[in-house]
Amino acid sequence: MANFLLSRLLYAFAVLLGVSIAVFFLIRIGGDPSSLFLPPDASLEDIQRFRHLMGFDRPLLLQYWDFLSRALRGDFGMSLRYDQPAMQLVVDRMPATLELGGSAFVLSIILAVPLGILAAANRGTFIDRISLLISLVGQSFPAFWLAIMLILLFSETWHLLPPSGRGGWQHLVMPAIVLATYSTAIITRLLRSSMIEVLQSDYVRTARGKGVRESRVILSHALRNAAIPTITVIGLQVGALLGGAVITEEVFAYPGVGRLAIQAIANRDFTVVQAFVLFMAVVIVSINLLVDLSYGLLDPRLRTKK
Repeated sequence: MANFLLSRLLYAFAVLLGVSIAVFFLIRIGGDPSSLFLPPDASLEDIQRFRHLMGFDRPLLLQYWDFLSRALRGDFGMSLRYDQPAMQLVVDRMPATLELGGSAFVLSIILAVPLGILAAANRGTFIDRISLLISLVGQSFPAFWLAIMLILLFSETWHLLPPSGRGGWQHLVMPAIVLATYSTAIITRLLRSSMIEVLQSDYVRTARGKGVRESRVILSHALRNAAIPTITVIGLQVGALLGGAVITEEVFAYPGVGRLAIQAIANRDFTVVQAFVLFMAVVIVSINLLVDLSYGLLDPRLRTKK
């Protein structure tokens, strides 16, 4: 187990290093943001002075080395637009995104897990067809389109929910539904398939033959083994929820870290974009590590193999 954990930590470090390289160089493809932070009538000397002050005139490899060495110490630089520490801006906005993502995650689990179990236990029935329809529809609707439709329906037509901003639970309803829709469809579909496969296995038939109650067969025997691939997808969906919050927050004008990232990209605020991407990468890599470790708790055979 220790060797497995060490290998995963090394893999996580390599992933984060690759992410830092990608975000640093990709965001600079369009050039530096000097023209956005200087007046239109700025002279060439003013532009060169600004580029020298910000270090944009140095070779990219040296700029990356400086960025990486500071990032390892927790210093991601100052925001070009807000003149505040970039990581602090990300951390300040993160509670709003976690609130939204957590609400969407809980909603998707509450809907997907019971629906997937019921669909597998009642294969071919009306409940099963409903679950398949929900999976199909949930994966088909683009998040931005669904968000606009909900705003038109619940805010503009019925005046039941606020269309934007952050406040009470009313502000979370529509964004959480938009975020949870795709995850609910994916988890329901996979859990149904895994449960159907497990319910056809020999040990399940043996348990039924011994007279074990159907509810116990499903929840104690089948669900435990069907949960392994489902947990993998749930872990991936946590990252998808945080990533999907970028679009959802922008549509609903929700003041989270996703909207901050969109504004930073539009303003070419390099330091904020870098801080955002690396922060999210750390969160997602940590979640994937926890998912990998959970396999051994669900199935000791996997722990032994690793």
